[in-house]
Amino acid sequence: MRKIFVLLALTAFLTPPLWAADASPAMPHNAILVGWDGAHRDHVKSLLKEGKLPNLQKLVAEGTLVDIDVTSGATDTKAGWTQILTGYRPEVTGVYNNSRYRDVPAGYSIFERLRAKFGADRIATVAVIGKRAHCGEINPPFKKPYEPEDKQPAKPKAKAGAKAKAKKAQPLGQVVEEGGKKYLVFEGSPYYTMHKNVDQWHFGLLKDEAVGDKTLELLDQYGKKPFFFFVHFAEVDHSGHQHGENSKEYDEAIISGDRQLGRIMEKLRQLGVYEKTLIYVTADHGFDLGAKSHRAAPYIFLATNDKKVIRGGARVDIAPTILARLGVDLESINPPLDGEPLLAPAKKPIGPPVTSPEAKKARKAKPEGKAKPKPKARPKPKAGVKAKAKVHSKPKHRPSAWAGMQGALART
Repeated sequence: MRKIFVLLALTAFLTPPLWAADASPAMPHNAILVGWDGAHRDHVKSLLKEGKLPNLQKLVAEGTLVDIDVTSGATDTKAGWTQILTGYRPEVTGVYNNSRYRDVPAGYSIFERLRAKFGADRIATVAVIGKRAHCGEINPPFKKPYEPEDKQPAKPKAKAGAKAKAKKAQPLGQVVEEGGKKYLVFEGSPYYTMHKNVDQWHFGLLKDEAVGDKTLELLDQYGKKPFFFFVHFAEVDHSGHQHGENSKEYDEAIISGDRQLGRIMEKLRQLGVYEKTLIYVTADHGFDLGAKSHRAAPYIFLATNDKKVIRGGARVDIAPTILARLGVDLESINPPLDGEPLLAPAKKPIGPPVTSPEAKKARKAKPEGKAKPKPKARPKPKAGVKAKAKVHSKPKHRPSAWAGMQGALART
């Protein structure tokens, strides 16, 4: 009997307790990244001042509202959300704009880094996305022999007073030639690999109300364990393209986003996890003033209940901020992040907004070399001699300049 007791005692001593069996640390906070696609910060600030964004106002009262500039990459959707979800410039991810992009390398997104740190079974990662293109779509990479039928129909643009002519269809991908054979190569949507490391990935919901409904449903499902949600609302961007930046519809769409933010905040309170959840509201780009485009729209924002955010910065700084607050060691990340957390003074120059005069000058700067020769001046006709009439030949057909992937898609 005594031998049995001794054996049991030794077994209890040598066997680690259940709490020590998994050495992975617990995520210190939950986090929700809320995207208002295309929300210009001047409109957000104006509506806040007018008291039309009460839920964002409550969030800011608990934390702060800071200016964020786009200092690298295009002011469009693919470049924007890729940068916000990774903390890298386009040179690292390969996502430059809506037409020039590739599948982001494995392990680079916030979703994947949190899973690697805390364990896929110990946290919930969720994406609920309004758009069906440029944010959330998950087309896989491929390479196959090129066939003419691999082309997509292009949408014709109607000219005033004339019938629209259909554009030549463009292939999904790039046609390359290897060993005398042509291949169609598509490097994938930016989100293809990262989506495989997310518990729930929903996109193409379009309406803010639908995005809000799905988010509340998934909070009910996952809200009792540590979680990271990316919740993307598309109506601001859609309204800007349809009605213009200086329209009531554009402002109403921002107000719609605020209503959905309020629903999310209330759900977190009902679940008893609001106090331990950090919320970050931002945009991928702004909008061109008085226009229906965002080709030069680098002025965005970050609104949060995170009291540790102390400064504004660049779009590339948002991912490092979230990762640092959730306990990820930024020094261990390879390749090193291009952005810095907004939790301390910046150590690196932030750089000018991409469309500022300084940025334009930097982009146009060319390496020193031989100057191009000036074109020769045409000889003047001699006195008393009539100048020969110019003969205008028909312009030669110029091949399409499309060389990127999915170039036929509209910029959104």
